[in-house]
Amino acid sequence: MDSDDNQGGEQQLRERIASLLRANEQALKNPVAQEEAAKLKQAASRLDQLLHASAEADQQALRNAATKLDQMLTDIRKGKDVSEGLKRRERPV
Repeated sequence: MDSDDNQGGEQQLRERIASLLRANEQALKNPVAQEEAAKLKQAASRLDQLLHASAEADQQALRNAATKLDQMLTDIRKGKDVSEGLKRRERPV
């Protein structure tokens, strides 16, 4: 009986796998709905815009920091006190 049970279980497993493969093939044959494709394109476009804006913001922050550093170095060369323009961090007690 154990052998019959194993064969029955194997047959059920084969049928289940075949059923899943057929369902997958049918899903691949069905094209993506135009509405869904449009939504995906809009989402991809929005993500691209966000990434581009983030990169631009990072670049602008780096430019600003470089400009401040350049000005500080120029002031130091001229003998000016630049300590007033620096932010001081308070040390934890």
